[in-house]
Amino acid sequence: MIIERNIAPYVVFAEAPILSALAKITANQARIAFCVDEHGVLRGSLSDGDFRRWIVENPTAELDVAAIAVANPAVRSAAAGTPINALGTLMGPQILHLPLVDERGRLVAIAVDRPDVLTIGKREIGAGHPAFVIAEIGNNHNGSVDLACRLVDLAAEAGADAVKFQLRDLDALYRQAGGSKAGEDLGAQYTLDILSRFSLPAPKLFDVFDHCRDRGVDVMCTPWDAPSVTALVDYGIPALKIASADLTNHGLLRDAASSGLPLVLSTGMSREDEIRESASLVRGLGASFALLHCQSSYPAPFKDVNLAYMDRLAEIGQCIVGYSGHERGYHVPVAAVARGAKIIEKHFTLDVSMEGNDHKVSLLPHEFAEMVRWIRDAEESIGENVPREVSTGELMNRVNLAKSLVAASPLSAGHIVQESDVDIKSPGRGLQPNVLPRLLGRTLRRDVAQGDFFYRGDLDDVVPTGRDFRFRRPWGLPVRYHDHRDLTRDCAPDFLEFHLSYNDLEVDVESVFAEPLDMRFTTHLPDLFAGDFLVDLASPDRDIWERSIAEVQRTIGVTRLLTRWFREDEPILVVTMGGFTRDGHIPSERRAGMYERIADALGRLDTTGVRLAAQTLPPYPWLMGGQQFHNLFLDPMDTAQFAAATGTGLCLDVSHTKLAANHLGISFSETVELLAPHTIHLHLVDAKGVDGEGVQIGEGEVDWAALAAQLDRLAPGIGFIPEIWQGHVNSGEGFWTALERLERWF
Repeated sequence: MIIERNIAPYVVFAEAPILSALAKITANQARIAFCVDEHGVLRGSLSDGDFRRWIVENPTAELDVAAIAVANPAVRSAAAGTPINALGTLMGPQILHLPLVDERGRLVAIAVDRPDVLTIGKREIGAGHPAFVIAEIGNNHNGSVDLACRLVDLAAEAGADAVKFQLRDLDALYRQAGGSKAGEDLGAQYTLDILSRFSLPAPKLFDVFDHCRDRGVDVMCTPWDAPSVTALVDYGIPALKIASADLTNHGLLRDAASSGLPLVLSTGMSREDEIRESASLVRGLGASFALLHCQSSYPAPFKDVNLAYMDRLAEIGQCIVGYSGHERGYHVPVAAVARGAKIIEKHFTLDVSMEGNDHKVSLLPHEFAEMVRWIRDAEESIGENVPREVSTGELMNRVNLAKSLVAASPLSAGHIVQESDVDIKSPGRGLQPNVLPRLLGRTLRRDVAQGDFFYRGDLDDVVPTGRDFRFRRPWGLPVRYHDHRDLTRDCAPDFLEFHLSYNDLEVDVESVFAEPLDMRFTTHLPDLFAGDFLVDLASPDRDIWERSIAEVQRTIGVTRLLTRWFREDEPILVVTMGGFTRDGHIPSERRAGMYERIADALGRLDTTGVRLAAQTLPPYPWLMGGQQFHNLFLDPMDTAQFAAATGTGLCLDVSHTKLAANHLGISFSETVELLAPHTIHLHLVDAKGVDGEGVQIGEGEVDWAALAAQLDRLAPGIGFIPEIWQGHVNSGEGFWTALERLERWF
């Protein structure tokens, strides 16, 4: 069940014509609309069934009659704020949409009974939501409230969405008063002995539940008898779990379902006909429920787990399905999530050698945490059933590894491309080989040297070109030594930004320039150095740290040499300072020490005549075609604090910072407010999601009008380059497109 607060698709004015109501019913696909007066007060409900009955009784009626004339005025409703647990009882098996009204009778929300969504505590469970992971503590507290609370804390730290306990009234549960073992078989005697010593009575268990609430983790409980159901409902438990052993206990199922609480039912120990019977029973009582596939052996052999049965279970229950596991390890629940399980339950303990059957099939805290991490990784990798797109990392590898269409001989503008004019060679910077049929027969609008790539622009009739762009702030172009002349042939940027490779650091600068250029310049530290080395001024490894300092110092030296050829007294050097990790983001409390390490490194550098700009970074950088994790210059708070404390200016990379804001779930505009006052250089480029960087201007998620206004206010006069990925190909086509679009705002 969910509470729908966007009621517009369901609402029609009472005096509106019936056709308006029918349009709402058709559009919302819920087969119902609610009539309200001009004050929003609920006046009735109108279903497609109401309309059919009315039109049968009034076959000659006009369809301009008011909707309220056809509606059911005796609509059932509930007060807004009614606990969701009670709404199921009010709705029953026949009502799928229950209007919720305020104290004046105004419609403010609608409770929707959806079998594909289950609400437990603060979580919605179902399609589009992460799997709900339950740490089954059960009786693994061994009768200790303190141990129970400790297990709650550890489960929360391990990533559990909920913890689950068990409650029994032994007098009500067992055939002999007080849970007497006399005359029972060995197994029952063992179980009764454990329960008599380790079960927590309701008052003590509720103390643990209170601790769960204070800890911010949802709590569930398995009642084993009717008095326990009553006690849990009276306490206010958000959901009940029915154990496999009670799936055929229809009396207990009726008690639980009649409570109005959402139910989670395990299906171990039961045949399919029994599962069908019980699912039909709770559905008929109007309960919201999920079924858990389960193999109730302790531990369960892998050959008996049969995860494929979850598909059949979903058909039987027409509900959310999950998996309750008793097998060894924690890899099977990950596989269950990959097969569609939306609830996972695993036993949880501090010590598998403790007395009690459940301990032996329980996960230790670090194992449970690892299971949760693997589940989340699996969920992220499942993705969506949508047309495939090439990821940023794949695009980078495609450029490096794939093949392109290149000119087999020199070709002049006006030449009609023939098959003999084209070779297929690596790397993949140009048109992919499969585009050859579209290239053949095209008339070239440019000269193409032998071995040069054919580009997308060679297939278009109009291609953006360089020109004199006009901006309110200095603008530049990202260039390499070998292409700066070609890219500035038709335009006059205020400055050039040399994106250096580690090979460029070895080039004799005197051989690059024939004469001084009447413009300014900036440089960009190489992203990669010889030996697959990445600069990391935050590295705890002394050798990496020392080499990082040396490579930055070497780039500073090259930057100083370039000043001879430009009118620039103190050029900016953009530096990716480091702080990356390969396997995951570090805890936030470790970042301060890493920033201190960078500050120490900066103190070792001779930056005379050069201004360093620390580049803001994305959460998931694509380094040589593979994803890694950035930790620093990501959060705007600590980035701004570092800039202020060290006096280091920032290169605000818009794409990186937008991705970081998305990753952190914070406002991009508020992020810019913090960073822009420390910014001395800008990289303007769009972004998508959390790792879609280098996107063309206007094709991502950045609100460029709002950003331009912010930067005019907070960082006026700061220069920028269009940092479009592969923007330089086809004579800078991507850069010219970006600059044309940016002229609207900057």
